[in-house]
Amino acid sequence: MHIKPCNYNLTKILLSICSKSNSLLRTKQSHAFVILHGLLPADVSLSAALILRYAAFNSSSACHQLFQQALPYSQTPFLWNTFIRALSIAKPNERFPFHIYNTMLRTGIKPDDHTFPFILKACADVFCFQKGLEIHGSVIKTGFGSDVLLGNTLLLFYCNCGGLQEARKVFDEMREKDVVSWNTVLGFLSVNGFYLEALDLFSQMNSSSEIKPNMVTFVTLLPVCGGVADRGLVTQIHGSVVKVGLNFEVTVGNALIDAYGKCWKAKDSKRVFDEMVQKNEVSWNARITSLAYMGLNKEALDIFRLMMKVGLSPESITISSMIPVLVDLEFFNFAKEIHGFSLRIGVQHDVFICNSLIDMYAKSGHVSAASNVFHQMNVTRTVVSWNAMVANFAQNRLELAAIELLREMQAYGELPDSITLTNVLPACGRVGYLQNGKEIHGRTIRLGSNFDLFVSNALTDMYAKCGYLNVAQNVFNSSTKDEISYNILILGYSRTSDWPKSVSLFSEMELIGMKHDIVSFIGVISACANQAALKRGKEIHGLAVKKNFHAHLFVANSLLDFYTKCGRIDTASKLFYQIRHKDTTSWNAMILGYGMLGESNVAISFFEAMKEDGIDYDSVSYIAILSACSHAGQLGKGRKYFKEMKAQKIKPTQMHYACMVDLIGRAGLLEEAAELIKSLPITPDANIWGALLGACRIFGNVELGCWAAENLFKLKPQHSGYYTILSNMFAEAGKWNEANRIRELMKLRGARKNPGCSWIHIQDEVHAFVVGERMKNLDQNLWLAGYS
Repeated sequence: MHIKPCNYNLTKILLSICSKSNSLLRTKQSHAFVILHGLLPADVSLSAALILRYAAFNSSSACHQLFQQALPYSQTPFLWNTFIRALSIAKPNERFPFHIYNTMLRTGIKPDDHTFPFILKACADVFCFQKGLEIHGSVIKTGFGSDVLLGNTLLLFYCNCGGLQEARKVFDEMREKDVVSWNTVLGFLSVNGFYLEALDLFSQMNSSSEIKPNMVTFVTLLPVCGGVADRGLVTQIHGSVVKVGLNFEVTVGNALIDAYGKCWKAKDSKRVFDEMVQKNEVSWNARITSLAYMGLNKEALDIFRLMMKVGLSPESITISSMIPVLVDLEFFNFAKEIHGFSLRIGVQHDVFICNSLIDMYAKSGHVSAASNVFHQMNVTRTVVSWNAMVANFAQNRLELAAIELLREMQAYGELPDSITLTNVLPACGRVGYLQNGKEIHGRTIRLGSNFDLFVSNALTDMYAKCGYLNVAQNVFNSSTKDEISYNILILGYSRTSDWPKSVSLFSEMELIGMKHDIVSFIGVISACANQAALKRGKEIHGLAVKKNFHAHLFVANSLLDFYTKCGRIDTASKLFYQIRHKDTTSWNAMILGYGMLGESNVAISFFEAMKEDGIDYDSVSYIAILSACSHAGQLGKGRKYFKEMKAQKIKPTQMHYACMVDLIGRAGLLEEAAELIKSLPITPDANIWGALLGACRIFGNVELGCWAAENLFKLKPQHSGYYTILSNMFAEAGKWNEANRIRELMKLRGARKNPGCSWIHIQDEVHAFVVGERMKNLDQNLWLAGYS
């Protein structure tokens, strides 16, 4: 088409006007002006310029109309390319650009070197991997593969679709690369956490004399340096930035603040922030999050206050970053004020703020407030939102609600991730919901997350707490392991007759190069304490001293418990006085220890000294002292302590009432003990009835003994000891028929009396034997070694 000179000049002016239209209204005015001068639809270049402007304002219908009107005047791919590009901008329908591309091919228009970048960009935007592969094949066939722009667009497409291998192949095969090529692959590796590969690629880039890093390179690489905490490389990049004069760029400064923070270089991070000529909201956010990352929460709060002081209104990112800082500082009231502030500025429905608020209210124990935030979210909830709510219920001991929310989450179409599962599995373990735990285990296998270390540890812990240590061991055996994996089983076995497995797992940790921690020592010492394995426990005590764990309060308390249970109260006493900062558990261990040995006066003196030392009593303290008073028959003191306990608002448990029944019963006040049981605000358990039955046995009260035994038979029908006590009481009272009846009832219910046995501990094994039994397969040398 021939254009006259005057029209040509007018077209140039109108093209400039159309291209610079900065609003939809101005674009429409330009469009009307062009029509008025009769240049449309014949002038394809003007149609193309208007199509792109309409696309910028998401007016896809106007784009389509202009395209259809100009199409008869177009003989080249130019108009098609423009329309495909416009559709990528306006995004009316993610499949529409592909439809236009296919139509273009069917009409006989051959793609050029601009068509492929535009259509590949459309594929990258909607992650359409299959269509992109098809177009890549066309690129190779048409011979455009050597074009740098096209190569870069292919890199962008594969990186957006997660095709690392394909992206590297395209990159390696590119005859010519520019800085964009390197930055694209670096960006993909950085975003996806391939930090070592990114550093290797940057090293190759530096060795290439033709390519020089630019601002994008530095901004892309600095998060990588932060991710691997490479302080030296951050300093090196900082030097390069200063050398090429990019240190005054705000984006570079922001990236440096973040990178120095992640490398724990607080002074350098502060220096970059202070030296920035210009700062934006991202700069302040980077400073706050860097300080929070380094655990400098008070400094983060100071920066937040300074930000407000200089007149900057915090955005949603700043608020969502600040709330966890306040939670760590336990400034919950201030966090609530920030919630109010977010309501005032209208960002309360931001998903990141909502998630932070749920977490904050959960950790401060305000379950209902967390639930309100969750249910009032106007935005689509993410998996993080659901996880925060599951954690809210689980942390606040609402295990059933946590399990129910998992079901609700899936009903809403949200797939649980490893964090969801590691939040809900401990809830199942705490309340012994084995069936729910098994269902979740099955779901982890279907989702493929059972190989996740955190999930496998949560599964092992759940089965251990539910008493299924054989299944816990199977999960442990088939999973990746860390120190936590071992600690879970060490603690699990420590409470069972399989306690030697705790010791062997403890030893195995050291053999494979894993380091013991506080929990490892607590678990293995507890195992030795529960079986009174004095020799092995003393060896572990020695190892704890060697590794300087013995001074830790929790380990010291475990050692106190171990020595008192082994009857070595003298050693326990020495350890007790070596503890610098004793807590309630330290004192309780000594009171229980002396009480078990019948030294009630010493136990009472420790109890009184505990108060003088400024240590508050807890529920266990009163169980310990009431038990000591019971064994010593000190009824007056026992009643006094029980009254004190209730005055201190410590709610009596089954064990406290059992101690009181035992105390009153041993004093011969059986009727009073019975009245106490009748007046209890809780349903008596086997410990309470057992205490009454024991007292009745001492004083020969058959009537009350029968009443106690009948309740015990209902609670524990397989427990042979209760049948034996009642039968013996009838026999002592001369009621032989009743005695025989109880013996027959015992047989009928299958309650068998375990024969009395003795046991010896040789090396790491316990050998039990009854009267007249020979221990077979026992190495005589072992016996002699154990005896010596």
